[in-house]
Amino acid sequence: MTRPPLGRVLIIAGSDSGGGAGIQGDIKTVAMLGGYAATAVTAITVQNSLGVSRVHGLPPDLIEAQGRAVLDDLGADALKTGMLGDVATVEAAARLLDHAAGVPAVVDPVMIAKGGAALLDPMALSAVRSLMIPRASLLTPNAPEAATLTGLPVETLDDLRRAGAALLDLGPGAVLMKGGHLAGDRLTDLLITSAGETLFEGARLVSRHTHGTGCALASACATGLAQGLDLTGAVARAWNYVHQAILTAPGLGGGHGPLDHGWPLQRR
Repeated sequence: MTRPPLGRVLIIAGSDSGGGAGIQGDIKTVAMLGGYAATAVTAITVQNSLGVSRVHGLPPDLIEAQGRAVLDDLGADALKTGMLGDVATVEAAARLLDHAAGVPAVVDPVMIAKGGAALLDPMALSAVRSLMIPRASLLTPNAPEAATLTGLPVETLDDLRRAGAALLDLGPGAVLMKGGHLAGDRLTDLLITSAGETLFEGARLVSRHTHGTGCALASACATGLAQGLDLTGAVARAWNYVHQAILTAPGLGGGHGPLDHGWPLQRR
């Protein structure tokens, strides 16, 4: 098998002490797909498969300093943002995206943890809309996030399409609308660009081990872009990676368990 180009990904997101999502899940994903992961940590969380019990946000100047240190020395071929938390952190992340001018950015508008804990201050919503979405090469909201960002109901595939179009009007290069929260035996994600749409569809996997799916999908997309894949190719590989990671989840924890980020090692 031909090794893909390295692909440097700077991840701007929070830490997950349980290792299933956030910075830890992102690093595993990038590494398993052959990329190089660097980080600017935005917050430290106390969490496991049962939920988030504590969040400690880091100072915005420290977050920005981490990112600039990486960009000015190691460089990046793509950026990925996850948990930002509050307005000041959103502003720091936006400055980092500007500092990496011309580098594609995958923006995952993380708002709520799998267990229900809030990870974004409601006061920061307008900052995400005005500062992060227009800077995104790819925006990756799930249905509840899309509903919150647009004010539209997102309960059907047509709703997903309408909300995606509304988000595209805010200025991102593309929107990947994740349909995992919609009812039905089939799971459909919708990639929407100014040129049209692409559906990614498969049988719904019934599993409680889905903690970190959104983080993994976004960081896998960023890795693909960093390695020179076109947008559709990057999303398709990311989609398949997450699907297999759910299928082979190790069964850890008593709640929403983590994925098997390392499944490609078994294949090798």
